[in-house]
Amino acid sequence: MAQAAMPPETMQGYSPPTVTQFSVFLDNKVGKLFDLLEAFSNSTCRICAISVHEASDHAVVRLVTSRSAIAQKILNDHKLPYSDTDVLVVELSHGHTLSSLCLSLLGAELNIHFAYPMMLRPNGTPTIALAVDDPTLAGQILRRKEFRLFGEADLEYDA
Repeated sequence: MAQAAMPPETMQGYSPPTVTQFSVFLDNKVGKLFDLLEAFSNSTCRICAISVHEASDHAVVRLVTSRSAIAQKILNDHKLPYSDTDVLVVELSHGHTLSSLCLSLLGAELNIHFAYPMMLRPNGTPTIALAVDDPTLAGQILRRKEFRLFGEADLEYDA
């Protein structure tokens, strides 16, 4: 089992590992999701998590990738509008359940904006991408509760 590298300290204390999530805006038309996924098919950047939110005229596709700099280049090269944000990637195992994760964050009055499962599981265990009000505080709390957090380097794997 690979152990996640400890992230650097900050002036406020421990800075948890985060990964970049891209929110890609697509026209709600047949084939647009396929085109997006195809743009990544021949690169060294792998999609590790995906969530699709559909509206009447557009869709927002949330992606977590193994290499955010390459993902950003792919999105720019294909002229796809996107925004990015930092999310936590949290392992759910060894008594660390989704319920206990929520309870830990509730105790600090941290709001979960959204969450979705990862397709790539660094240790073969259930893993979730999580967007919260304050990723640094949430990461500190979850580490104190002995949850394992992953960074981008933990998401790389061979094709």
